[in-house]
Amino acid sequence: MKRVLLKLSGEALAGDKKHGFDEATCIGVAKQVKELVEDGIQVAIVTGGGNFWRGRTSETIDRVKADQIGMLATVMNCLYVSEIFRHVGMKTEIFTPFVCGAFTTLFSKDGAVQALEEGKVIFFAGGTG
Repeated sequence: MKRVLLKLSGEALAGDKKHGFDEATCIGVAKQVKELVEDGIQVAIVTGGGNFWRGRTSETIDRVKADQIGMLATVMNCLYVSEIFRHVGMKTEIFTPFVCGAFTTLFSKDGAVQALEEGKVIFFAGGTG
């Protein structure tokens, strides 16, 4: 079984917009990933958060706090994109390195591998993108 790890930058999710999401762009990405899954490829995705937050551009916020804000932006992106993937007919699961309530699953290698083997597209959120 082949596995791939894709990186989706926040800017890519925004499409032609400066921030937020471009739904048509996200649906297009989801359909392309669905083709990979249908071909038997296990897919994991890391998202950036640059469509919401660019910490390195802030002169007033501590760098660590800026990175933490960006990490939370990746969670928002994964929540949105995973719903788009579900809309086009895929199963998904979001993993984070910290507890995020009922929104995500706390990362473990075994949990991620199991989700992939169940045919889910998995998302890694809560990192620095």
